[in-house]
Amino acid sequence: MLVSAKIADYFFKVPFQKRFLFINADFSIFGPANFTFCFYHFMKGYKYILIISILILIAIAFKFLLKTSEIGKKLNEITKVNHAKEIQEVLTKFDSLHNYNITQSGAVGGAVVVTYKAQVALIKCFGVKKSGENNPVDENTVFRLASVSKAITGVLAGILDEEKVFNLNDKVVDYLPEFKLKFPENTRSVKVSHLLSHTSGLTPHAFDMMVEDKVPLEKIIPRLNEVEIVGPPGLNYAYQNVMFSLYDPLLNAKTKKTFQKILNEKIFEPFGMKNASSDFESFEKNENKAFPHIKNEKGFVPARLNDRYYITVPAAGINASISDMGQFLIAISGKDDDLFSEQAREIVFTPHVESALRRTYYRNWDKIDSKHYAIGWRILNYKNRKVAHHSGYVLGYQAEIAICAEEEVGIAILSNSPNSFFSEVVPIFLNLFFEHKNKQGQEKQITL
Repeated sequence: MLVSAKIADYFFKVPFQKRFLFINADFSIFGPANFTFCFYHFMKGYKYILIISILILIAIAFKFLLKTSEIGKKLNEITKVNHAKEIQEVLTKFDSLHNYNITQSGAVGGAVVVTYKAQVALIKCFGVKKSGENNPVDENTVFRLASVSKAITGVLAGILDEEKVFNLNDKVVDYLPEFKLKFPENTRSVKVSHLLSHTSGLTPHAFDMMVEDKVPLEKIIPRLNEVEIVGPPGLNYAYQNVMFSLYDPLLNAKTKKTFQKILNEKIFEPFGMKNASSDFESFEKNENKAFPHIKNEKGFVPARLNDRYYITVPAAGINASISDMGQFLIAISGKDDDLFSEQAREIVFTPHVESALRRTYYRNWDKIDSKHYAIGWRILNYKNRKVAHHSGYVLGYQAEIAICAEEEVGIAILSNSPNSFFSEVVPIFLNLFFEHKNKQGQEKQITL
């Protein structure tokens, strides 16, 4: 407005002849030379006013865009779809069964989380951290994951392979010269992927007793040549903790960083696992931790904290809360390629070997058509879907995790009082969920 007023003032005060000096015989309206002359004189007198006006307009525009952006964010929050409503029937039935089974089992404390389409659909805590005390379990209470640690290590390994930080096809002996097995050909052939898929060729549970006795990993490695060989690497499934945990010194030899540091950088921090840790000291000092319990004739009683299996961190030494597990499930079962790319998913969840397990291992599940082991995960063909699963147990703690990536669904449960009930939680939920999905599919076909 100010600029317009000044222009008008100029035209009314300047004599008529001078005002239209820029009109000449060459052009019917404006001659280029005279127009430039006029514009120059105008700018000379009012350039500061023009500059200030432009800056004001820029500020107004910026403020408008900022406000629009904030409105957009608020609208997104308001209009965000609550996907839990899509499976509310499943969640209601599951919650009811879960509550009943908790009461029947006499469990001391624990928590469960269900994720669906990159959202937490259900999170529920029950009981106390330590029996006899009034200290309820909450979403940030930390439990030991035991062998569910393998699933997290598997995801880490897939990410590092996809990022070309550490190739799963690399040979172990190239990084650990002291690594020697009973047969030289096996020593030369074992790859990193064989360690993480339990196909190293060694007999099952090699040196687990030394792990129980808390013998450091660096003292176990030189004795690996004492372990019997059952076949060439990559052929036979034989569950391991020591061999699996060689990923720790291997990663250190490759990157010059500790396993714990890389775990923080690549998993805990980007996934938002704020309570997670991978050492006994952090767990012991955490005031919001669940204490272990063992069962006797009177029921569950508290046990002493113990640091077993922390020498094999990749296999069994990770600690986390149920909110951490929810974040982890969202990252790996959703479709956010920024956290866990499609290529990394393929690396982690591609089966490496058929895993012949005792029938009792999955006694609470319906018929499983096939069972394999991938990178840190068991892969099941269950009810015509691919399910990735793992369970964990260490004195006084029990954990379960499962995802079905094609359905974008996941579940995890943590407990400080292990019993058979917790082995039923995952199949109960998956049965309800898949039945619901099958029903939806049938109704859709009828509609069409």
